[in-house]
Amino acid sequence: MSVETRPDVALAERLAAARDSIRRQLSAVIVGQETVVEEVLIALFSRGHCLLQGVPGLAKTLLVTSLARILDLDSARIQFTPDLMPSDVTGTEILQEDPVTRARSLRFARGPVFTNLLLADEINRTPPKTQAALLQAMQEGQVTAGGATHDLPRPFFVMATQNPIEQEGTYPLPEAQLDRFFLQALMDYPSLEEERRIVTETTGAGAPRLEPVLGAAEVLELQDLVRRVPVPDAVVDFAVKLSRATRPRDTLSPEGIKEWISWGAGPRASQALVVGAKARALLEGRLAVACEDVARVAKPILRHRLVLNYQAEAEGVRADDLVERLLRALA
Repeated sequence: MSVETRPDVALAERLAAARDSIRRQLSAVIVGQETVVEEVLIALFSRGHCLLQGVPGLAKTLLVTSLARILDLDSARIQFTPDLMPSDVTGTEILQEDPVTRARSLRFARGPVFTNLLLADEINRTPPKTQAALLQAMQEGQVTAGGATHDLPRPFFVMATQNPIEQEGTYPLPEAQLDRFFLQALMDYPSLEEERRIVTETTGAGAPRLEPVLGAAEVLELQDLVRRVPVPDAVVDFAVKLSRATRPRDTLSPEGIKEWISWGAGPRASQALVVGAKARALLEGRLAVACEDVARVAKPILRHRLVLNYQAEAEGVRADDLVERLLRALA
């Protein structure tokens, strides 16, 4: 390993320490959901975006606002509705008059997308035209309006939510836009004890105080560190084979899998598996990436990229079930 590519050990230790502080503070405001918190942090430090699926009332908004305060980042929330326009997301040009000269000119008024952490609440409730307004921002970190391109603040992280049980009046995200999300996290109901604790802690007068752990510059530095972490060839091969095995026409796709999949994951999934494994290893305080890191991030990275057929739906087969079978087949 060359000196140029050697990870900064002190910075890696800083990330692991920050993870512990973030988890501890979030646990004071969000009971349970440890897996979701871990996956959100993996997406953030991988410089990706997160699609969060869960029923209302599971603290999705609170998770974003609390994370923004702990990381000392700006945050914004957009409630997606059927009448929301693209300009409501990205911003619009307004006519402005100089009070002295009376000269008129157009000025770009920035929309809520110009922030560090953006909560796109119920993104599937708005038409594809407005959904697409986020595509350039998520992929390129820029917004184009009136022929001019505007850079978004860095870091830029989108966490979009969607309600899985209410489908009337919704616009499911196209596969091309789903693929832009680094991973999909599933937020489930709390356990009995967790719900008792939620009720006890949220119906009193006190409120936990959150302290900043990192700043924008440190987050960017840690994102760069994730990219610099070397990955063994065996781990890269495992990630690529896992992604290719989801494609029913590929020779790596095992029997018993291809019968339920119409379309598998593309190359962006292979990239995400490797980068996500790097971030997971660093968050665990390790500079060495292993196949177990790829296996840990496989479900959240692949579940929204698999298009299951009618047979899978009829037999109650889920994307997570297929990923689990693939992991066992490739082990």
